[in-house]
Amino acid sequence: MEEKVDIVALGELLIDFTEAGHSQGGRKLFEQNPGGAPANLLTVASHFGYRTSFIGKVGNDMHGRFLKRTLQTEGINTDAIVEDPDYFTTLAFVEIGENGERNFSFARKPGADTQLKKEELDQTLISGCRIFHFGSLSLTDEPAESATIEAVKMAKAAGVLISYDPNYRPSLWKSKEYAVKKMKSVVELVDVMKVSDEESILLTGAKSYEQAAEEILAMGPKLVAITLGEHGVLMATKSRKEIIKAFQTHAVDTTGAGDSFWGGVLCSILSINKPVEKMEWEEIRKCAVLGNAVAGLCVQKRGGIPAIPMKEAVFEFMQK
Repeated sequence: MEEKVDIVALGELLIDFTEAGHSQGGRKLFEQNPGGAPANLLTVASHFGYRTSFIGKVGNDMHGRFLKRTLQTEGINTDAIVEDPDYFTTLAFVEIGENGERNFSFARKPGADTQLKKEELDQTLISGCRIFHFGSLSLTDEPAESATIEAVKMAKAAGVLISYDPNYRPSLWKSKEYAVKKMKSVVELVDVMKVSDEESILLTGAKSYEQAAEEILAMGPKLVAITLGEHGVLMATKSRKEIIKAFQTHAVDTTGAGDSFWGGVLCSILSINKPVEKMEWEEIRKCAVLGNAVAGLCVQKRGGIPAIPMKEAVFEFMQK
């Protein structure tokens, strides 16, 4: 019998055209970086030796083919990626500030990633994995929204651990209110959830991150991680909350930082191999430390997938 896939992720697979200096004429140059939050996360898991598979849609074009080849090179199974001749692969143009923070401009009207249909899902793959992960960018448009919810329900019915990262990008939603409604609509279905500091306040309207964590936990998840940038992460369960400090590092590009953090956390959950609600707090802290280390290395390089570190480099970094 074939071994179980450890993590299956569904969502956007796109090109991040990242600022890369200027031409001789003084015009900005952009570098073709493979990205998309679910793909970044799977790259971490693959680098840690876990079996991974991606579900999504790209265009039958030069960028779509490049993305599939990239995932295959990273050891991620691409059998469930659909190449669509009618829609172009989604593109994101990324402006990077002096502090490494980014500003996005998307070419997605519509992009191929929004066109995944329910009937294109691989139910055997979804029902047979250990962790099913998804984000909110596949909830912005139909038919991908219905396909995503169907996939989550398939995983739920099979008893798979469900992971969610809202990953809010304002320009991809009709309005902030609509985005909040849609992002919150699936929280009751998930077991573990990662959310940024700003997203936690956006989703709850809370006055503090601790209060935001409590409100999200009340919606259904058993474990919530609120990333706090250079300050680390607030890990929260119904019984305890704690901020786990980040590793001190110089951020060149924060693309993929949250994805790489959460990838590290999910790898730890897989290695601990017990139900999340039965994990000791020391084990939860261990998950956060590994996630922080992966993210700490990721931000030192440019791009999403190209910046994801290897397992050996992460453990070496943790020993310093």
